[in-house]
Amino acid sequence: MAGAGNEIWWRGAVLYQIYPRSFMDANGDGVGDLKGVTSKLDYVKSLGVDGVWLSPFFKSPMRDFGYDISDYRAVDPMFGTQGDFEALLKAAHDRGLKVIIDQVWSHTSSDHEWFQQSRQDRTNDKADWYVWADPKPDGSPPNNWQAWFGGPAWTWEPRRRQYYLHNFLTTQPDLNFRSEAVRAAILDVARYWLTMGVDGFRLDVANYYVHDAELRDNPPSGDPKPALPRNMQVHAFNSNQPETLDFIAKVRERVDGHGPNMTVGELAPGSYSLMAEYTKGQQRLHTAYSFDFLGAWPGVEKMADILTQWREGADDGWPSWAFSNHDVARVTTRWAEAIGCPPPRAAPLFMSLLLALRGTIFLYQGEELGLPESDVPFDKLQDPWGIAGWPATKGRDGCRTPMPWKDETLAGFTRAKEPWLPIDARQRLLAVDKQEKLAESMLHTTRRLIELRKASPALVSGAFRVIEAANGLLVFDRERDGEHIQCVFNFTNSDTSRAYAAKPVVLWSAEAVLNGATLMLPPFSAAILKLS
Repeated sequence: MAGAGNEIWWRGAVLYQIYPRSFMDANGDGVGDLKGVTSKLDYVKSLGVDGVWLSPFFKSPMRDFGYDISDYRAVDPMFGTQGDFEALLKAAHDRGLKVIIDQVWSHTSSDHEWFQQSRQDRTNDKADWYVWADPKPDGSPPNNWQAWFGGPAWTWEPRRRQYYLHNFLTTQPDLNFRSEAVRAAILDVARYWLTMGVDGFRLDVANYYVHDAELRDNPPSGDPKPALPRNMQVHAFNSNQPETLDFIAKVRERVDGHGPNMTVGELAPGSYSLMAEYTKGQQRLHTAYSFDFLGAWPGVEKMADILTQWREGADDGWPSWAFSNHDVARVTTRWAEAIGCPPPRAAPLFMSLLLALRGTIFLYQGEELGLPESDVPFDKLQDPWGIAGWPATKGRDGCRTPMPWKDETLAGFTRAKEPWLPIDARQRLLAVDKQEKLAESMLHTTRRLIELRKASPALVSGAFRVIEAANGLLVFDRERDGEHIQCVFNFTNSDTSRAYAAKPVVLWSAEAVLNGATLMLPPFSAAILKLS
């Protein structure tokens, strides 16, 4: 149960995302592993979270660091063995922690045996398991679709004399979800892990399962300054196809058939309206998150609009929210720079906002420490996106550097001479061992906020209503079962105040001070209040 009065464990739950490569290295090879995760589950439990989301640990050539899977049922030796995963699962469950695992179903690695067979000719048993298409008469790709990492979303295969679709890297061919055999195979993968005892799935790019059958060109976006060619078009036909929801209904049936589990869909790039569509009713995803809060600072007006529109238009759907993950710059840098706030002050501000929202909350490892984005030099980059786009795009390595457990050279992460990504000296200063000793550290602040959320039915699953959203001030109410909580955030570099008819009770504050019945809000401050 995620909190008081909450009947469904994942509604309002706080889940902690673990990126295994960078969490803890148990065997000393410089790369995090499953035994390392298991060794730190007591720490995870101490945060007060309800469970963990594990990024991929499956067999992979690691061209996209696990999001290019070559065997859906095998643990990559880099991370350990199946026995290591089963031990992790048991250890988590023994501590009352749920475990959801990443499932990357929209595409496989080009090393997957399915693709190796499919690419041979047009008549083999898996010939239609991937998206193949003939060239145009002039030899060019079948349409104008652009891949996420730049360039056309099509690559020529000389053996078949056809193009194959890859919405991401060329080594990540898209599965053909119009094939019943593919759907059956993927559902069997789901059964395999559910039978093992996982508590659900995070579904990578869940809105990219089905492509337009007619392969129609995407329309232009009208973006005047696109960072990548993909931003120059609306992805109307290579994502968000209505048939995707038909398959998701099958997934939901399979997951629900194994107990009170959950599915959370990543909808990329997506929006709050898409979140509502993909979670409405009992035959779609249990919950979903979009990229609305994983990009640039939206401003309080847009933020309020997103949160309000969800409440008004989602019917019985349920949202999830994240401010950071393994794909985007850490929020303590990304948003803090945008509003002109020093990261140490921004961290509790953003954390209190996240944990006050209505929905299921995802915290990314290190977010509880207020870690800033790492500045990884070019010669240390691993991310193919960052290498290809340097220096305009630095890629995703900056948010993936090793977790700082100790303030020492290797951060307590590894015994190896050098970890797979460099240790950031600024992050070492925020190491777990240092913050454990400081009562007012960001780590203890996070624990207090999670404890407050779990103790409050209103914060876990109460109604949400925006009171004010203008001039950098965001105020919203959370209410349930007679409990009335107001959350106030000042995202500006100016003092402001808010007067109340009756003196509220301060449940938590960051710099804000109650003067009689008036809440004094210095720059970049916040307060969570109980109203009479």
